[in-house]
Amino acid sequence: MSSRLLRSVRSGRRPAPSRPSLARRLPMVAAAAVVVAGLATACGPSSTPAGSAAPTGVQEPASVPAADRTSQDASPAASATASVLPSASASASVQASPPGAATGSSSGSAGKGGGTADSGSRSGSGSGTGGAKPTSAALPAPAPAKVPGPGYDSSADARALIDAALRSAKSDGRMVLLDFGANWCGNCKAADKVFAQPATSELLADDYHLVKVDIGGDSSANSALLRKYSPSGGTYTMPVLVVVSPSGTTRVDTHVTGNPSLTADGIGSFLRKWAP
Repeated sequence: MSSRLLRSVRSGRRPAPSRPSLARRLPMVAAAAVVVAGLATACGPSSTPAGSAAPTGVQEPASVPAADRTSQDASPAASATASVLPSASASASVQASPPGAATGSSSGSAGKGGGTADSGSRSGSGSGTGGAKPTSAALPAPAPAKVPGPGYDSSADARALIDAALRSAKSDGRMVLLDFGANWCGNCKAADKVFAQPATSELLADDYHLVKVDIGGDSSANSALLRKYSPSGGTYTMPVLVVVSPSGTTRVDTHVTGNPSLTADGIGSFLRKWAP
């Protein structure tokens, strides 16, 4: 060995460096691979290589067809639109409804959303209508009946006057009061004075149709009417007051019962007793 080295030096050539053996290089390659793997693990891959298997324990989501993805993407918007539509329809119903129904609808919607359902239901039932059924208007009271003045008209058609009074009584429910008397009768004049007093006149106008029949003359027709409504006969004490129902039935005849006191209290009590 020493002789060969000496010859090389003498000849002016440098000896070639000795190459490391394969056994020496393998540990270095392995160490470099470990360093690279550590760096890769620390930084992480920028993207999953195509065709590489998913890591253990992580399930890759199933692929969704394009049509399904479109429907899924559209569903949130559709849901949002659907949630807005009731409010829009409620607004439309408020604008299109009559004023009463609009109050009930808007108040009811507020009750569902804002916790005021009680006030909404009260408003709906109060204005819509609903609810409550309309009540029929009360019929107006009939006009007061006409009360004739004092005295007896011997030329009047008493039968026609009685028939007209009965027709009116059937219409308004009042009674018919027949006053048989004469212009020369003192008691008849006393009764006329009481009939003219405001309190008595009001009772007559409210509850009776008063017909005065003259029986002091020679009218056989009027005498026949007296016997029709006061059939007991005999001697009559005037005035004879007869209360007749709308159907024409005699309710009371003072020729039988006797006349009341010809005062405001007496005649007033008589009229109130036989009023309808």
